[in-house]
Amino acid sequence: MKRKRVGVLISGRGSNMAALVEAARDPAYPAEIVCVDSNKPDAAGLKFAQGRNISTHVIDHKNYKTREAFDAALNDYLQSQKLDLIACAGFMRVVTSLLLESWAGKMINIHPSLLPLYKGTHTHERALADGARIHGCSVHFVTAELDGGPVIAQAEIPVLPDDTPETLSARVLVEEHKLYPKALAMVARQTPSTL
Repeated sequence: MKRKRVGVLISGRGSNMAALVEAARDPAYPAEIVCVDSNKPDAAGLKFAQGRNISTHVIDHKNYKTREAFDAALNDYLQSQKLDLIACAGFMRVVTSLLLESWAGKMINIHPSLLPLYKGTHTHERALADGARIHGCSVHFVTAELDGGPVIAQAEIPVLPDDTPETLSARVLVEEHKLYPKALAMVARQTPSTL
């Protein structure tokens, strides 16, 4: 089996990226994490990747006047890596049509809610405010609609009576770290290699 080449996009600590990297250590896993790119030079996840001998790269969005210019630079880098798939893991950027068209059906994201519920940010606060009894996370394909692409997989947890946004977030994150490697494996097995 030829493993699919995956690039991971991060903006911060990269805990979901770390979960993917750990899963990919198994030679039977259908994907390998070949590079990690961040739009923030101080993203903690970069050190984790470097410590695992994974190529890292920074394209600071603050150095670009427009989203389109940033996405063009990012796309050039991603194309140069000969990737099969892109996994967004806490990548806090809304991507433009340039990236969407270049990576249609090949870019996935993890989101801390049971989509289509609670798209965007502050998902845990909103779930608690609504009195939700079930919450969780979703892996989906990235499309032009924010957090609106086809869902690949989801994991549910109960909302506990004494939950706060912080406790709910922590419990959802545990599920994210399990779900994302499974979802990436599913997509990798179904994606033809570009090489």
